[in-house]
Amino acid sequence: MKHSEFHNAGRIGWLRAAVLGANDGIVSISSLIIGVAASHADPQSIVVSGVAGLMAGAMSMAAGEYVSVSSQVDTEQADLKREARELAENRHHELNELTTIYVSRGLQPELARQVAEQLMAHDALAAHARDELGLTDVAAARPLQASIVSALTFSLGALLPLSMAMLFPHLPLAPVSRWLIASGGSAALPMISAVGAISLLALMSLGALSARAGGASVWLAVGRVSFWGMLSMIVTASVGLLFGAATA
Repeated sequence: MKHSEFHNAGRIGWLRAAVLGANDGIVSISSLIIGVAASHADPQSIVVSGVAGLMAGAMSMAAGEYVSVSSQVDTEQADLKREARELAENRHHELNELTTIYVSRGLQPELARQVAEQLMAHDALAAHARDELGLTDVAAARPLQASIVSALTFSLGALLPLSMAMLFPHLPLAPVSRWLIASGGSAALPMISAVGAISLLALMSLGALSARAGGASVWLAVGRVSFWGMLSMIVTASVGLLFGAATA
């Protein structure tokens, strides 16, 4: 009989990659833009830095996810080969091992033995992969999926702060920058505020959506991504101010 129930655990693979990519895109590019803006760079330099960060970040996410998840696959395959060899060389020992696992989970020894025998008769390697190694189809590593999802969601997340930086000179906030220059204030403050605000809003939305998709606490997820996003932007803004003051 086909299992008809749906569980959120089935989304673990792509959801993790999507949340990681989008969160990294928003935080990395908004922090980069804010840091460069805080150093009193001109708007064109800020946008160029943002575009370069988007391209580099997307490729880094794609390569990093593919390599790391491929390493996980290699480890899983090595464990499966070792288990297959052990089954071929000492099947009785593997039967006892599986029986012990089921006893530890609450089955009576006689029943545990019967379950182990029947599962091994059906598919011994699958039984040991699931119950001894903890490998299941739900949590199976998929390098290509993780790579593509991470790169795409990084790019989408990065486009939010980058779009704000590109549109900022044409927004009503631009006169505020000119007024700040005339009064001796920081012309970068309005852009930093605008990019920071839209990035924080995007992070909160991402946290809420990922929590809903995974069936977790919305408020906890929103608080978590907001805190780390704000911390990253504050740190890079501070670095930009320090370098800007040093080169002034």
